[in-house]
Amino acid sequence: MEAWKLELGKRALELGIIKDPQCLDRMDDPMPLWAVVELVLQLADKLDPPSISYD
Repeated sequence: MEAWKLELGKRALELGIIKDPQCLDRMDDPMPLWAVVELVLQLADKLDPPSISYD
């Protein structure tokens, strides 16, 4: 496995994006679409959180 992929995995593990350290051994495995969609939605919520009306 390329070093840059391992570094990405380690950073994701430190940030809590990856919960299982064994995922570092599977960095070349394909990712299911539902997992990609979940990550994108979480990122979208952080970048543009739903606004709550104060009225």
